[in-house]
Amino acid sequence: MNTSEAKRVLETALICAQSPLPVSEMRALFEGQVGADTLRHLLDELVGDWQDRGVELVALASGWRFQSRPEMRSYLDRLHPEKPPRYSRAALETLAILAYRQPVTRGDIEDIRGVTVSSPIVKQLEDRGWIEAIGYREAPGRPALYATTRQFLDDLGLASLDQLPPITGMGAASALTALEQTAPIFGEAQAALPLDDPDTESTPTAPEDAADTPLPTDLPA
Repeated sequence: MNTSEAKRVLETALICAQSPLPVSEMRALFEGQVGADTLRHLLDELVGDWQDRGVELVALASGWRFQSRPEMRSYLDRLHPEKPPRYSRAALETLAILAYRQPVTRGDIEDIRGVTVSSPIVKQLEDRGWIEAIGYREAPGRPALYATTRQFLDDLGLASLDQLPPITGMGAASALTALEQTAPIFGEAQAALPLDDPDTESTPTAPEDAADTPLPTDLPA
Protein backbone atom coordinates (compact mmCIF):
# COMPACT_ATOMS: atom_id res chain seq x y z
CA MET A 1 0.00 0.00 0.00
CA ASN A 2 1.44 3.35 -1.01
CA THR A 3 1.14 6.62 0.88
CA SER A 4 -1.82 7.86 -1.16
CA GLU A 5 -3.81 4.69 -0.50
CA ALA A 6 -2.94 4.74 3.20
CA LYS A 7 -4.13 8.33 3.49
CA ARG A 8 -7.37 7.42 1.76
CA VAL A 9 -8.02 4.56 4.21
CA LEU A 10 -7.15 6.75 7.16
CA GLU A 11 -9.31 9.62 5.96
CA THR A 12 -12.29 7.33 5.40
CA ALA A 13 -11.99 5.77 8.85
CA LEU A 14 -11.79 9.17 10.53
CA ILE A 15 -14.78 10.55 8.65
CA CYS A 16 -16.91 7.51 9.48
CA ALA A 17 -15.83 7.23 13.12
CA GLN A 18 -18.46 8.15 15.70
CA SER A 19 -15.86 9.15 18.29
CA PRO A 20 -12.20 10.29 18.24
CA LEU A 21 -9.83 7.59 17.00
CA PRO A 22 -6.61 6.96 18.95
CA VAL A 23 -3.46 6.08 17.02
CA SER A 24 -3.57 2.53 18.41
CA GLU A 25 -6.92 1.91 16.69
CA MET A 26 -5.74 3.51 13.47
CA ARG A 27 -2.85 1.04 13.32
CA ALA A 28 -5.41 -1.77 13.29
CA LEU A 29 -6.58 -0.46 9.90
CA PHE A 30 -3.26 -1.59 8.45
CA GLU A 31 -2.86 -4.75 10.57
CA GLY A 32 0.11 -3.22 12.33
CA GLN A 33 2.11 -2.75 9.12
CA VAL A 34 2.14 1.04 9.48
CA GLY A 35 4.07 2.39 12.45
CA ALA A 36 2.96 5.13 14.81
CA ASP A 37 5.47 7.64 13.39
CA THR A 38 4.24 7.01 9.85
CA LEU A 39 0.64 7.41 11.00
CA ARG A 40 1.38 10.75 12.59
CA HIS A 41 3.07 11.88 9.39
CA LEU A 42 -0.02 10.89 7.41
CA LEU A 43 -2.24 12.68 9.91
CA ASP A 44 -0.17 15.84 9.55
CA GLU A 45 -0.59 15.62 5.78
CA LEU A 46 -4.35 15.21 6.16
CA VAL A 47 -4.46 18.28 8.41
CA GLY A 48 -2.84 20.24 5.60
CA ASP A 49 -5.13 18.73 2.95
CA TRP A 50 -8.20 20.00 4.82
CA GLN A 51 -6.74 23.37 5.81
CA ASP A 52 -8.89 25.50 3.50
CA ARG A 53 -12.17 23.65 4.07
CA GLY A 54 -15.05 24.08 6.47
CA VAL A 55 -14.03 20.90 8.28
CA GLU A 56 -10.72 20.37 10.08
CA LEU A 57 -8.84 17.37 11.45
CA VAL A 58 -7.84 17.91 15.08
CA ALA A 59 -6.03 15.97 17.79
CA LEU A 60 -8.02 15.66 21.01
CA ALA A 61 -7.37 14.04 24.37
CA SER A 62 -8.78 10.66 23.33
CA GLY A 63 -7.79 10.64 19.66
CA TRP A 64 -8.23 12.35 16.29
CA ARG A 65 -11.45 13.45 14.64
CA PHE A 66 -12.89 15.62 11.89
CA GLN A 67 -15.02 18.51 13.13
CA SER A 68 -16.52 21.68 11.74
CA ARG A 69 -14.50 24.85 12.06
CA PRO A 70 -15.74 27.38 14.64
CA GLU A 71 -16.67 29.91 11.96
CA MET A 72 -19.10 27.39 10.45
CA ARG A 73 -21.09 27.02 13.65
CA SER A 74 -23.55 29.87 13.00
CA TYR A 75 -24.55 28.25 9.70
CA LEU A 76 -24.85 24.71 11.08
CA ASP A 77 -26.99 25.95 13.96
CA ARG A 78 -29.66 26.89 11.41
CA LEU A 79 -30.13 23.20 10.65
CA HIS A 80 -30.60 22.32 14.31
CA PRO A 81 -31.62 25.46 16.20
CA GLU A 82 -31.42 23.87 19.62
CA LYS A 83 -30.89 25.79 22.82
CA PRO A 84 -27.62 25.06 24.65
CA PRO A 85 -27.82 22.87 27.76
CA ARG A 86 -28.69 24.78 30.92
CA TYR A 87 -25.81 24.96 33.36
CA SER A 88 -26.00 27.25 36.36
CA ARG A 89 -23.21 29.62 37.29
CA ALA A 90 -22.59 27.43 40.34
CA ALA A 91 -22.04 24.37 38.14
CA LEU A 92 -19.86 26.25 35.67
CA GLU A 93 -17.69 27.82 38.36
CA THR A 94 -17.31 24.41 39.97
CA LEU A 95 -16.18 23.02 36.61
CA ALA A 96 -13.81 25.93 36.03
CA ILE A 97 -12.18 25.49 39.45
CA LEU A 98 -11.78 21.78 38.77
CA ALA A 99 -10.19 22.47 35.39
CA TYR A 100 -7.58 24.82 36.83
CA ARG A 101 -6.98 23.42 40.33
CA GLN A 102 -7.50 19.66 39.99
CA PRO A 103 -7.50 17.36 41.76
CA VAL A 104 -9.74 18.99 44.37
CA THR A 105 -12.40 17.96 46.87
CA ARG A 106 -15.81 19.51 47.30
CA GLY A 107 -14.40 21.20 50.39
CA ASP A 108 -11.62 22.81 48.33
CA ILE A 109 -14.18 24.16 45.87
CA GLU A 110 -16.30 25.49 48.72
CA ASP A 111 -13.27 27.29 50.16
CA ILE A 112 -12.66 28.95 46.80
CA ARG A 113 -16.26 29.86 45.93
CA GLY A 114 -17.34 30.71 49.45
CA VAL A 115 -20.56 28.68 49.21
CA THR A 116 -21.34 25.02 49.68
CA VAL A 117 -21.34 22.76 46.63
CA SER A 118 -24.55 20.76 46.43
CA SER A 119 -24.57 17.08 45.43
CA PRO A 120 -26.82 17.74 42.37
CA ILE A 121 -24.15 20.04 40.91
CA VAL A 122 -21.46 17.38 41.22
CA LYS A 123 -23.80 14.72 39.82
CA GLN A 124 -24.74 16.92 36.86
CA LEU A 125 -21.09 17.32 35.90
CA GLU A 126 -20.43 13.61 36.43
CA ASP A 127 -23.45 12.61 34.33
CA ARG A 128 -22.21 14.90 31.55
CA GLY A 129 -18.93 13.01 31.64
CA TRP A 130 -16.88 16.11 32.43
CA ILE A 131 -15.61 15.18 35.91
CA GLU A 132 -14.89 12.01 37.85
CA ALA A 133 -13.59 10.91 41.23
CA ILE A 134 -10.00 9.74 40.84
CA GLY A 135 -9.20 8.90 44.44
CA TYR A 136 -9.57 9.98 48.05
CA ARG A 137 -7.62 12.40 50.18
CA GLU A 138 -6.03 10.99 53.28
CA ALA A 139 -7.95 13.27 55.63
CA PRO A 140 -10.85 12.87 58.07
CA GLY A 141 -13.78 11.40 56.15
CA ARG A 142 -11.50 10.59 53.16
CA PRO A 143 -13.20 13.07 50.81
CA ALA A 144 -13.25 12.21 47.11
CA LEU A 145 -10.77 13.93 44.83
CA TYR A 146 -12.29 15.13 41.56
CA ALA A 147 -10.65 15.85 38.22
CA THR A 148 -11.80 16.55 34.67
CA THR A 149 -12.03 13.75 32.10
CA ARG A 150 -10.89 13.18 28.54
CA GLN A 151 -14.50 13.72 27.52
CA PHE A 152 -14.27 17.23 28.95
CA LEU A 153 -11.20 17.95 26.82
CA ASP A 154 -12.80 16.38 23.74
CA ASP A 155 -15.90 18.55 24.14
CA LEU A 156 -13.71 21.64 24.40
CA GLY A 157 -11.69 20.56 21.37
CA LEU A 158 -8.46 20.27 23.35
CA ALA A 159 -5.75 17.64 23.47
CA SER A 160 -4.53 18.49 26.98
CA LEU A 161 -5.15 20.80 29.93
CA ASP A 162 -2.05 22.76 28.91
CA GLN A 163 -4.12 24.23 26.08
CA LEU A 164 -6.55 25.93 28.47
CA PRO A 165 -6.14 29.72 28.32
CA PRO A 166 -4.29 31.31 31.24
CA ILE A 167 -6.30 32.86 34.05
CA THR A 168 -6.23 36.66 33.87
CA GLY A 169 -7.21 37.05 37.53
CA MET A 170 -7.09 34.95 40.67
CA GLY A 171 -10.79 34.36 41.34
CA ALA A 172 -13.25 31.61 40.46
CA ALA A 173 -15.01 34.07 38.16
CA SER A 174 -11.75 34.58 36.26
CA ALA A 175 -11.36 30.82 35.81
CA LEU A 176 -14.87 30.66 34.37
CA THR A 177 -14.16 33.56 32.02
CA ALA A 178 -11.08 31.74 30.73
CA LEU A 179 -13.12 28.58 30.23
CA GLU A 180 -15.71 30.52 28.24
CA GLN A 181 -12.96 31.74 25.91
CA THR A 182 -12.24 28.12 25.02
CA ALA A 183 -15.87 27.02 24.70
CA PRO A 184 -18.40 29.85 24.17
CA ILE A 185 -21.23 27.39 24.87
CA PHE A 186 -20.49 27.76 28.58
CA GLY A 187 -21.19 31.47 28.42
CA GLU A 188 -24.31 30.93 26.32
CA ALA A 189 -25.62 28.27 28.68
CA GLN A 190 -25.06 30.57 31.63
CA ALA A 191 -26.78 33.47 29.90
CA ALA A 192 -29.87 31.30 29.41
CA LEU A 193 -30.36 31.08 33.18
CA PRO A 194 -31.94 33.64 35.51
CA LEU A 195 -29.40 35.54 37.58
CA ASP A 196 -30.52 33.88 40.80
CA ASP A 197 -31.37 30.30 39.97
CA PRO A 198 -32.80 28.91 43.26
CA ASP A 199 -31.70 25.36 42.50
CA THR A 200 -28.01 26.09 42.04
CA GLU A 201 -26.66 27.60 45.24
CA SER A 202 -26.60 26.36 48.79
CA THR A 203 -26.18 28.33 52.00
CA PRO A 204 -23.42 30.95 51.65
CA THR A 205 -20.36 30.45 53.82
CA ALA A 206 -18.67 33.71 52.88
CA PRO A 207 -19.53 37.24 51.66
CA GLU A 208 -21.82 37.62 48.66
CA ASP A 209 -18.97 38.46 46.27
CA ALA A 210 -17.04 35.32 47.22
CA ALA A 211 -17.00 34.24 43.57
CA ASP A 212 -14.03 36.57 43.17
CA THR A 213 -12.18 35.14 46.16
CA PRO A 214 -8.53 34.45 45.14
CA LEU A 215 -7.75 30.89 44.18
CA PRO A 216 -5.58 29.49 46.98
CA THR A 217 -2.14 28.30 46.01
CA ASP A 218 -1.71 25.90 48.91
CA LEU A 219 -4.46 23.34 48.34
CA PRO A 220 -3.20 19.89 49.34
CA ALA A 221 -2.65 17.51 46.44
